[in-house]
Amino acid sequence: MDTKLANAPPSRPMASRERRPPLDEDGRRLPVTGHLEELRRRLWICVGAVLLASALSAAWTGRLIDWLKRPAGPLLPRLAFFSPPEALLAYMKVAVMAGLVVCVPVVLSQLWAFVRPGLARKEQRYGLVFIWWGSALFLAGGAFAYWAILPVSLRFLLGFGGTQLEPVISISRYLSFTTMVILACGVVFQWPLVVFLLAKLGVIRPQALRRKWRHAVVGMAVVGAILTPTTDVATLLLMTVPMFALYEVSIWIARIAAPRLRHDA
Repeated sequence: MDTKLANAPPSRPMASRERRPPLDEDGRRLPVTGHLEELRRRLWICVGAVLLASALSAAWTGRLIDWLKRPAGPLLPRLAFFSPPEALLAYMKVAVMAGLVVCVPVVLSQLWAFVRPGLARKEQRYGLVFIWWGSALFLAGGAFAYWAILPVSLRFLLGFGGTQLEPVISISRYLSFTTMVILACGVVFQWPLVVFLLAKLGVIRPQALRRKWRHAVVGMAVVGAILTPTTDVATLLLMTVPMFALYEVSIWIARIAAPRLRHDA
């Protein structure tokens, strides 16, 4: 019995679970400069796509500014600009933001194309999941910011002056506030997708996420304070509470993903 076990050939790991380093065209391991060159190429593709989408979005910039002004309601009937180039720069900022939102699938696809060669064969099949769900979650986060966070935050901040003060806000300051909140929520809503992929790769476990919930709450408060463009408590809470809800959802997602990883192993 022992002789048969000793003479038996060693078991080979499943090819689909092997992670191979990225190779160049000659089959050699890609050096660090090759990784940097590939990263630079992917970044240029993203920049080109965003610039093209921004140029195409310039025709709807006026409508987009009116759309961004709606959450303030009647408390902010008009916006002002205090320097000759400020209005032009504001229009350009809105066009770039629109181009960035439109090109989210392109950015995610280029990010996946960069990391894909270093993944195992079974792990590479999650590319469409990453791109599709990443884009959908980004739009969901932006929608939540526009219809939930911005109306409450703006009405609280603009109405704080009462009848003694009248808000006169420059268009650049207003757009910086609204676009920052929308983009930040879009990025924060990527958390469940990130947890799903990391759980699939075996990097994190739902038990670890549950044990570290106190640290997560502190981290969310810090991240919310960094992402919130103002220092008011209302905006901070509106940013932090959804993050905690996403953290709880991510624990359940990790529980779904982790057993499949053990079953595949």
